[in-house]
Order: sequence, then structure tokens, then C-alpha cells
Amino acid sequence: MRQTETLGSRIRRLREQAELSQGQLAERLEVTRPAVSQIETEQRKVTADELVRLADIFGVSCDVLLGLAREPEVVFAKESKRAEPEAGMRISVPQKNLAKFREVLLYVLSRVGARHHVGETVLYKLLYFIDFDYYEKHEEQLIGATYIANRFGPTPVEFRKVVEKMEQDGELVRVRNQHFQYRQRKYLPLRDPDTSVLTGPELELIDDVLKRLGDMNATAISAWSHHDVPWLGTEPGKPIPYEAVFYRTAPYSQREYPEED
Repeated sequence: MRQTETLGSRIRRLREQAELSQGQLAERLEVTRPAVSQIETEQRKVTADELVRLADIFGVSCDVLLGLAREPEVVFAKESKRAEPEAGMRISVPQKNLAKFREVLLYVLSRVGARHHVGETVLYKLLYFIDFDYYEKHEEQLIGATYIANRFGPTPVEFRKVVEKMEQDGELVRVRNQHFQYRQRKYLPLRDPDTSVLTGPELELIDDVLKRLGDMNATAISAWSHHDVPWLGTEPGKPIPYEAVFYRTAPYSQREYPEED
């Protein structure tokens, strides 16, 4: 959070960080390009619905947009211990988690990334179900990313920082694609995934998630995530607790629990 920023200047900064033009943001916000320009220059107020949409587009909470909370800071750490995430705090990503994130993302892209409907939104949800399904089934973390509850479903906080590093290292490339009436951000892998960092059970679960959900478009998989207990029980803009998976209901639950007497 920057104290000198207005809402308009903050929106402009986040738009530029997301590499969106005013016209592209206008399309996703469902307003005109002049309206975006007026918002960024404080000549037009942002409606409550637009505020929620902007939060989802940028992958932040409404509190961050309004300057009431700090943006989560993602740093890559050498130590193996991972700090428990809290809203507005620094999120430390150990090298072990970074390696898993990279290879899981490349594996997912190698399997479904070329499909016309698989853009950033779909990737967010696939990673969420990979992480949370594995945690419920094995009571251990796979990637262990931090997901916040946004209007259109879970959003992995570390995603953009990890992708930036992967792009710098020549492991993938970001491209923009027109999917029906929407501009879509896609990711193309530039190398094969190193599956040696993934165990048999991890690969098995990833394949299962891709088989069940890989054909869903952004609208369908976002709607599917909205009925999962972890997202339902989390305050908007807050981190989704992994432990919530143990309260899941069918058909989301990945294990059978004994009935209470």
C-alpha cells in the first residue's frame, strides 16, 4: 500500500503491472475505454460492482484496492520453512515450494495449456483444486500456495511472481489471445516439466484433477469453485485455510469420512 496513491492511481499502477491497456481493462470491466481513463484520473467514481470486478481482475482484495490493506508481498527465500500467510503480510516462498510450483505449472500447461479455453482464470482454479484436493487426501501440501477468496473463485497470490521468474528464466512465455469476446492471457511452456520432483501420488492426483476439470472454461470452473466449502467459508479477499477441506461435502470431498454416531 502506498499512502500517496489515490484509488485512480492505484488502479492505473495495477493495470500496468498486469500489462493491460486501458482498452483491455475496459473490455474486462465491461465499460468504455474513456470510462477507465476517467477512473484513473479521478474524474469518475468506481461503483461497488466495478470495485469487486477490479479486485478479481488484478487478483487482490477490495481492501487493497481501497488502500485499507497492504498488497501481499511475495519473496523467494532460501530457507525451507514457510511462514503462515496472513492478509497483507509478506509471503515467503521456500525454494522447495518454488520448484514444485514451477514443475506443476509446466506439467499442467503441457497437458491442457494448448486448449483454447485454458487461460489464467482456469489455471488459477486448476492449481487450487490440485493443492486442496491433495491436502484433503494426504494431509500434506503439494505446492502449498496461498489462495485468496475472490469473487470469481480462489486466486493463488504467488502465481504472478512465480510466472515472472519463470519467464525471466526462459521456462514459459505469456501471450494474449482472443477467446470469443474476451481477451485471454495464456501461458506457453518453453521446456518439458521435470517430473522427478513430483511423487507418484502427486502426479496421480494432478492427472485426476485435469481429467475431471480440464475441459471446463473459465465461467464453469469459477462457478464450480464457488460451491466448495473452503471458498464458501472464507471472507472475501482473505486467505483460504487449507484445513477447511475437511468440512467439504460431496461431490468435492476426496475421501470418505466415518459417520458420527
